Amino acid sequence: MAEIAPDGESRNLRVLAERIRSRRTTKLFLRQKVSKQLIRDAIELARWAPNHHLTEPWHFYMLGEKTIATSIELLRTIVTETKTADLADFKAKAAAAIPGWLVVTCKKSNDELLQQEDYASCCCAIQNLTLYLSEAGIAAKWTTGLITRDRRFFDLLEIDWNEEFIVALIWYGYPKILPTQSRKSAEEITTEKP
Repeated sequence: MAEIAPDGESRNLRVLAERIRSRRTTKLFLRQKVSKQLIRDAIELARWAPNHHLTEPWHFYMLGEKTIATSIELLRTIVTETKTADLADFKAKAAAAIPGWLVVTCKKSNDELLQQEDYASCCCAIQNLTLYLSEAGIAAKWTTGLITRDRRFFDLLEIDWNEEFIVALIWYGYPKILPTQSRKSAEEITTEKP
């Protein structure tokens, strides 16, 4: 473990801060495949996210080429049913250009508080995963589009609709470009109370 320096002055903290600031969502990926082992390594780190009572509510589904191809056609169908065929074709073409697909689910609970805590844990796990991938030069897009709420997608992935819900469909790959962003200053979003 790194030596702790006062006021965040250690080199490790500066590197971590830069990684957090530089992680970006992207939609444009190179055709280059990402190593399955790298994704497994990212999942290994994702599972260390905080989770109340160590419920470990997450499950990760790594989609292969056949499942991705079927998912793209399902996406086309869903968008055609809810929007237009032209938009469906556009979405399917964009989805086909994404080299990696990973689905993250959360266990369902009848306990409202536990469900909220477990969902928050899954979100933390996804942040761990995307930060790790970002450090490895892999960009990702966390989507919660129509397909993630369609029962046919659950059936395709053999996910029990009654036991799990999808928190994220993560599209990942080596980025063509990384967008730039800005944020409000910390002072604008922080209130100190005496």
